[in-house]
Amino acid sequence: MDKQTTSAFILIGIILVVWLYFNSPTPQPTQQKKTDTTHVQKEAPVKEKIESKPAAEQTEVPASFGNMEQPEKIVTIETELAKIEITSKGGRIRKYFLKNYGTWYRNEIEDTSDFYNRHVQLINPKSGGDFNVLFVTKDGKLVNSSALDFNSDLTNYYYKLSTRDSLAVNYVFKNSENRIIRKKFIFCGSSYSSKVDIELENMQDVISSYRYDVVWSEGINFVEKNSVDEATNSSSSAYSGDEQVVVDATGSEKVTKDINGKVDWIAVRNKYFAVIISPDSPSKDGGAYFEGTHVQNSQGVREYYSASLKIPFQNGSYQKDSFELYAGPIIYDTLKSYNRNYQALFDFGSFFGLKFIIRPLSEYIFLPLLQFIHTFIPNYGFVIIIFSLIIKIALHPLTRQSLKSMKKMQLLQPKVSEIKEKFKDDPQKLQKETMKLYSTYGINPMGGCLPMVLQMPIFIALWSLLNIVIDIRQQPFIFWINNLSAPDVLFRLPFKIPLFGIDVVSGLALLMGITMFVQQKMTVKDPSQKALVYVMPIMFTLMFMGLPSGLNLYYFMFNFLSIAQQYYVNHRKGTEIELVPVANPKKKQGFMARMMEAAEKQAQTQKKSVSKRK
Repeated sequence: MDKQTTSAFILIGIILVVWLYFNSPTPQPTQQKKTDTTHVQKEAPVKEKIESKPAAEQTEVPASFGNMEQPEKIVTIETELAKIEITSKGGRIRKYFLKNYGTWYRNEIEDTSDFYNRHVQLINPKSGGDFNVLFVTKDGKLVNSSALDFNSDLTNYYYKLSTRDSLAVNYVFKNSENRIIRKKFIFCGSSYSSKVDIELENMQDVISSYRYDVVWSEGINFVEKNSVDEATNSSSSAYSGDEQVVVDATGSEKVTKDINGKVDWIAVRNKYFAVIISPDSPSKDGGAYFEGTHVQNSQGVREYYSASLKIPFQNGSYQKDSFELYAGPIIYDTLKSYNRNYQALFDFGSFFGLKFIIRPLSEYIFLPLLQFIHTFIPNYGFVIIIFSLIIKIALHPLTRQSLKSMKKMQLLQPKVSEIKEKFKDDPQKLQKETMKLYSTYGINPMGGCLPMVLQMPIFIALWSLLNIVIDIRQQPFIFWINNLSAPDVLFRLPFKIPLFGIDVVSGLALLMGITMFVQQKMTVKDPSQKALVYVMPIMFTLMFMGLPSGLNLYYFMFNFLSIAQQYYVNHRKGTEIELVPVANPKKKQGFMARMMEAAEKQAQTQKKSVSKRK
C-alpha cells in the first residue's frame, strides 16, 4: 500500500470519527426546574404571547370562556393499525398505540395480553395529549383549548373499525356567550392519517391579531432503549418553499424557529416515528413556529419539540379549516403515498453537504433494492448479506482496478526503497526519480486511492440508510443477534473506553475488525507502514462497537467479500500482475506525474529568478 492509499485510509478514519463526534449528543447537566410561565404577562405583545407559549399546558382562561369542570370522558377507537384514546379534556388525542410496533422491553413482559405495555405509544405523557387550538383574546389573555372541557356526540366508550370503516367524532366547546370551538376527527380503519376540521363560530370579537395556532406540544414519546441514539435522530421540521426546514436542538440552550409564509406541513419526530400536521389549503399568510430543548435526566437523554401552525383568522362569524394528521412510522413509501411531500421527512443523510449525491443513491437504488430482496427473504439479516453481495458485484470494476494498482505498487516497492536510499539527502531528486519510476512502469500513484474516493458516497449512503430505516427495527438475525437496529452486545465492560465512550463489546464489530485486519495484512507490505495493520482495525472496531448490528453485518460481509476478491485478483491463473516497462512512458503519465513535473518546472523557474536577483 503506497503513501497516498495510506493517507486515504487515514482520512476516511478521521472523517468517520468527526462525523460520529458531531452526531453524538454531548451529555448536558440536568436542567434546573423552571418556573411555570403559562400565565401571560399582560405587557407582552400579542405576537410574543403566542410564540413564546406554544407548549403551554395550562392557561389563564378568561371568565367568558370559563365552564363548569366536567368529568373527563375517554373513548377508545381501534383501527387495523392503531388503538387511539381520545378525551373530552381539550377534545384531543390522549394516547396513540401502534399495533405493528412493539416496545423494546415487550419480550420481558410475561403477560402477552398486556397490549398497552407491549406496543409503541406516540403521545408524550408529559403533555397528556395534543392537537390544540391556541389564540390570544383581544383583552390580552392566552387561551389554549387543552384547558377547555368539550362535549362529544359519541355514545359508546369503545369503537372498532375494520379496513374500510371510518368514524367521525365531533367535539364541541360552547360558552355562555355562544362562542364555539368545534373539532371534528375522522379516523380511518386502514390509515395512519386522520382528517381534522377546526370550526370557529362567533369568535370575531374574541381572537386578536387575525390569527390562531394549531399546536403540537412536547414532541412525541421516546420509545427506544438507546436514548442517546433516539435523541440524536429527533427533530422538528416544516415543509415550506419546496424544501424541508429542520429544527434540531443539540445543546443546552432552547432552540426556536419562526417561519412566515406558506407552510405545507409541520412535523415532530424521533428516530423511527413521526407526527405530521398538514393544512388542506396552506395560506401564504400563514407560517410556523418551533421550540426545541435537549436535556439529560434520570431517564437518559431527551429532546422535546413543540410545533405550531399559524392559521390566518378571517375575523368572520364562521371559519372552517381542514387538516390531515399523520401519526405513525417513518416509512418512505407510506409517507410518499399521501402526495403531500411527507417523504422529505425520511432522512437519508447529508454528511458534509453530499446530500445531492447520497439521497438519490439511497432513495432510488439502495432502499428499493433492500425492500425488493425482502419480498423473497423474510429474515432481514440474510437480506443484508445478499444486499452486500449485490453491492460488491456492482462495485467490482472500481475495486478491481484499485486492487490491481495496489498490487503493482507492492511489486514496485523494492525499487522505490532503492531510490529512497540512494537520494535520501536530496528530496527534490528523490521526488523526480520516484515519479520517473512510476512513469516507466505506467503506474499512477493515485490509481489505488481514486476508486476508494469514488466509493465513499456509496458507503456513506449505506451507512445513513441502515442506521435509520425502520425495516430492521427489532428484527432478529441468528444466534445472539436479536435486533438488527441495535448493537449485538456480547457483554458489557465495567468502564467506558476513553474517547469512544463505549462500554459494550459487539460480536459483529469484532468480526468486522478481524476482516479489516486480514485486508490490511494482505495489502500493507512497506515495513514503515506496518503499524497500520494494527491501528486501523482497532480504531474502526472501537468506532463500530455502538452501531446497529445490521450496519456492522453489512460492513463485515463487505470486508469478507473484499478479501475473497483480492485473493482472486492476486492468484487467478493467467492474470498474474507483473511489472512491465511501458513502450512510451510520456504518454502513460498520470495526473500525479504531470503535477509533479509542473511543480518541478515552477521550482526551477523560481530558482533562476532568485539567481538573477543576486
